[in-house]
Amino acid sequence: MFVSAFLAGTVLPFSSEAVLLACVGLGLNPVASVLATAAGNALGGLTCYGIGHLGRMEWIEKYLKVDRKQLDRAARFIHGRGSWIALFSFLPVIGDAILIVLGLMRANVWIVTLSMSIGKLARYAILVAAASGIYSLF
Repeated sequence: MFVSAFLAGTVLPFSSEAVLLACVGLGLNPVASVLATAAGNALGGLTCYGIGHLGRMEWIEKYLKVDRKQLDRAARFIHGRGSWIALFSFLPVIGDAILIVLGLMRANVWIVTLSMSIGKLARYAILVAAASGIYSLF
């Protein structure tokens, strides 16, 4: 779960949600599963932040195939909101771009880490809670 969540947290297309739900469905502890998945996804997200912090826009477009439109949309979304906007890094498509742009902007890494972790943890907890409710119907 940790590795799948880490990969999903980077710019690689991967579904950590499917792995998490499969593991919980097979009987693994839901709390430990959510924590492991959130930790892996947060570290993957920090990878995106680091790429932005170290990289140049040209490199990000060329080597990571992150579209300039995504980055521009994320920059507009972030403008004036600060590091706490990393709370929304769990969003599909734009989440990675938010973290890359925060890295490019040299946003406070501690606030980014905290807010990103809260968002990702909440997403996985809600997902498992909803799935557990569905599992109990059968």
